[in-house]
Amino acid sequence: MTFMRTTPTLLTLTLALLAGGCAVGPAYQRPSTPEPAAFKEAQGWVPAAPSDALERGPWWQLFGDAELTRLADEAARANQEVAAAVANYAQARAVVAQQRASLFPVVSLGAGADRAGGGERSPSNQYRVSIGGSWEPDLFGRLRNSVSSAQASAQATAADLANVRLAVQGELATNYFALRQLDAQRALLGTTVAGYERVLQITQNRFYAGIAAKSDVLQAQTQLANARNDALSLARQRAQLEHAIAVLVGRAPSEFSLAAAPWAVTIPEVPVGVPATLLQRRPDIAAAERDVAAANAEIGVARSAYFPNIGLSASYGGAASRVGDLFSASAAAWSFGLSAAQTLFNAGATRAGVQGAEARHQAAVARYRQTVLDAFADVENQLSATRVLAQQQDLRRQAAEAANLVEEQMLNRYKAGQVSYTEVVQAQVTALSARRALVQVQADRQTAAVALIQALGGGWRADAAQ
Repeated sequence: MTFMRTTPTLLTLTLALLAGGCAVGPAYQRPSTPEPAAFKEAQGWVPAAPSDALERGPWWQLFGDAELTRLADEAARANQEVAAAVANYAQARAVVAQQRASLFPVVSLGAGADRAGGGERSPSNQYRVSIGGSWEPDLFGRLRNSVSSAQASAQATAADLANVRLAVQGELATNYFALRQLDAQRALLGTTVAGYERVLQITQNRFYAGIAAKSDVLQAQTQLANARNDALSLARQRAQLEHAIAVLVGRAPSEFSLAAAPWAVTIPEVPVGVPATLLQRRPDIAAAERDVAAANAEIGVARSAYFPNIGLSASYGGAASRVGDLFSASAAAWSFGLSAAQTLFNAGATRAGVQGAEARHQAAVARYRQTVLDAFADVENQLSATRVLAQQQDLRRQAAEAANLVEEQMLNRYKAGQVSYTEVVQAQVTALSARRALVQVQADRQTAAVALIQALGGGWRADAAQ
């Protein structure tokens, strides 16, 4: 009769507690951020469209370079930073599963056997078997908020993974275009060296004929030696870039080489949307926002410490001297329990924990807003750089064409004895500098295009992490 009276009382109390339970965490709202209607530097740019290639495919394919596409695919498979980020995401998902499991009861099975004897007693056997369960009802949202925090952290880790991929892809593209630019510079210097060798031969012939001074020959030799030295410097820089690319694609530099190839100077038209789209496109913004959500849930976890912890437990089993008697009614025993624990005094530790969680949330909000502001500035900087570099390329081309004509005219006038060789040297230096500056600005335009695509979030979308 005790069982019949006690069990309904416990069940009634348990149901009352479950019905009265409530979450004590604050409702989450995404922090407000500045959202300008348009980018300041975006006049004349192509508007973004849902069907644009930047959204539906790998952005590096916009440059139309098959070798870059091959390297990007290899980096996606073998880059170790990406591999570490993938593992971090898998770990975060495991934490979510672990936290979610705490919402459910824990069931255990136990069994044992003893044999005892001594003195004049005959040895006897004792067998035991029991099944038990325990459960912590989430009356005040501590467990649910823990799950929400873990889920938000996992989503932030997914965004971090996308950010690492974007950074690796951007670094690979930047290094690749820098390497191709050096190939073009080396080809340019090769042509220049060949021209300087011809000029040196002409100067020597004029010197042997008594037409030119020895100083003309020395100046021609200096020009040639300097050009050859510049070519060696470019070879060293190219080797360093090749080694960097090898690491990005997950290979040892000694096992990787990239042959010189013609440089396709392709500058894609990157679509630019309204600033608000950055809140969905950029993985670093998404990661910062999910960190805010995780910190918000942790406030609920901290506040739940003001309330008691409720526990339910139950067990059923039996003990007998023979295995066959374990499941008989006479050997059965059961228990059902309800426990509650409430902290009465901890010198303000609970309040301090809540204040700390609220402060962490405020810090996460500030970091999120700062990330958004930095993203806006990043896009504006790259839009400005892209526009200015396009104008500079036209001017550099004009300067290179004019300098080439001056160099040719000065050499012809020198052959005719109308100018000194010093003027030829000046024209050669100016022409080479102008040609190299044109190649450099073309590379800068490609690098700026890569940086703009990265600033816009690449081909990543926020819904990929949900």
